[in-house]
Amino acid sequence: MKTDGIALPGDTVFVIVGEYMKEKWYLQTKKADFDRISEKFHISPITARLIRNRDIISDEDIEEYLRGGIENLHSPWLLKDMDKGVHILKIKISQQNKIRIICDYDVDGICSGFILHQSLKKLGAVVDVVVPHRIEDGYGINERLIRQAYEDGVDTILTCDNGIAAISQVEYAKSLGMTVIVTDHHQVVYNEEDGEKKYVLPQADAVINHKQADCPYPFKELCGAMVAYQLISALSESMEQSQNFVREFLPYAAMATVCDVVDLRGENRIVVKAGIEAFKYNHHIGINALIEACQLDKKKLDAYHFGFILGPCLNASGRLDTARKAMELLACEDKEKAKDLAEKLKEFNEERKQLTEEGAKKAIEIAAECTDSVLVIYLQDCHESVAGIIAGRVREKYYKPVFILTDTIDGVKGSGRSIEEYDMYEALTGVKELFTKYGGHKMAAGISLPKENVEILRKKLNENCNLSKEDLYLKVWIDMQLPLEYVTMNLIEELKVIAPHGKGNEKPVFAEKNLKIHKIQILGKTGNVLRLTIENSRYYRMTAMIFGRAMEFMAFLKEKFGQEEIDKALKGENNRMEIMATYYPKINEYQGNSQIQIIIDRFC
Repeated sequence: MKTDGIALPGDTVFVIVGEYMKEKWYLQTKKADFDRISEKFHISPITARLIRNRDIISDEDIEEYLRGGIENLHSPWLLKDMDKGVHILKIKISQQNKIRIICDYDVDGICSGFILHQSLKKLGAVVDVVVPHRIEDGYGINERLIRQAYEDGVDTILTCDNGIAAISQVEYAKSLGMTVIVTDHHQVVYNEEDGEKKYVLPQADAVINHKQADCPYPFKELCGAMVAYQLISALSESMEQSQNFVREFLPYAAMATVCDVVDLRGENRIVVKAGIEAFKYNHHIGINALIEACQLDKKKLDAYHFGFILGPCLNASGRLDTARKAMELLACEDKEKAKDLAEKLKEFNEERKQLTEEGAKKAIEIAAECTDSVLVIYLQDCHESVAGIIAGRVREKYYKPVFILTDTIDGVKGSGRSIEEYDMYEALTGVKELFTKYGGHKMAAGISLPKENVEILRKKLNENCNLSKEDLYLKVWIDMQLPLEYVTMNLIEELKVIAPHGKGNEKPVFAEKNLKIHKIQILGKTGNVLRLTIENSRYYRMTAMIFGRAMEFMAFLKEKFGQEEIDKALKGENNRMEIMATYYPKINEYQGNSQIQIIIDRFC
């Protein structure tokens, strides 16, 4: 591994050219009166700097960041067509017209559908919910689902987490005399005419989506479940229900927000914070069965558990079987049945993990031989349900936009995952003639296309791509160079105010250089955990842990220092190995003892 520019102070960039990925490390140098902020808000100057690094600048915004609650959410009535949607639903409820919710099969869709279904039932609606089958139906509402609803005597279709791109489908439903309300958060479809975007909306009776150009709702990054939550907030208010009526569903809006990887800023961060707290008092049998099946303590849940444990279990049913099982679990009121469903979802997730590992290994091997800036990888035998996860794995490895495509009954389908510098939805719109169907947003997308268009797609995306070599470096933003001796129990406790962590509100990144490695211990069943004893230039020693990257770290040490020096460290003997690392501090509690340690993330 080669490096350039080893200094940290100021704006200096630290460049790493590794086997798989090129990285640039930047030290954030945003200015503010940290002492004043520290004094006013009763936080340390370190925390004040971390908040400023997340572009929280005004006193009002700092106050909301530190202490904001549900009362800080914008009024749901600011959403365009909210008044129309509420008015229609009140009429349909009063007249007992049959309402059918059609959601998506991922976590956001499942949670959206659950929020709408359960709350509308409590408000007296005649309502059911349909979850499309990933393979049989594909994404979103389609003519088969509409025809089925019509034959079932459904009067009103209510979409959630889909529908904004269903132009012809909504037109078909309207031709049958049905009422349609669209709630969604995806990008509005547009055509380019003379370099100008002309937006195209479905002709529904109400379209509730903050991404509409003329929607006055100030916050534009809500997930689908939060749009559904705001609809129910407005409806329950109009029907004179208490605020507690809708807040019962906060945990599901929070989980969907994390799992849909929208930025954890502003309202999203407020909702996730409040949802994590609300989970402690949630008595819904279904989700509690899943928490127990995953052996989690619901009093200690955080955004990580949403995104990497509970969410994937709900997602796995829609990937390998049908998401109806996940919806059934959330709505379940029988403890034994809920336990069985939860165990089944956990099994699905284990199977999904295996499929993902197999597909990711193949995709990474193909990507290693490819010099394209935009990777279009065709895996003939990949299960289509894990294409998006595999695309994410490859993106993490190479920091490039990635599409994973595979054969299906209807041709080729695939999912894409992007990088910040590449608007994936806009790129796809530029070649939309190649697709039978496509949709998504800047960072992720889904596509369907004829097999003969796969190679054309690869060529056109790369011909149209304006990514520079610099864009394809992973940007690692370091919050500050923090000497190890500054890491205290009090600091670690205070860092909790920065949580919950996720996209847009990342976990703080600290760095320290000239870290001498005194000892290496290899831990874990597979040897993929390392415990290091390290010492900085001021002779301050601490334990450091490396999870999941042990083999990569050892390969780096071997390349830079040689096996002989590694062998010395494994025996706890003096050696010449010295590294620079980014880290996050943590308190390790074991058998009643508490010890400060750091978790190393990146190294050079």
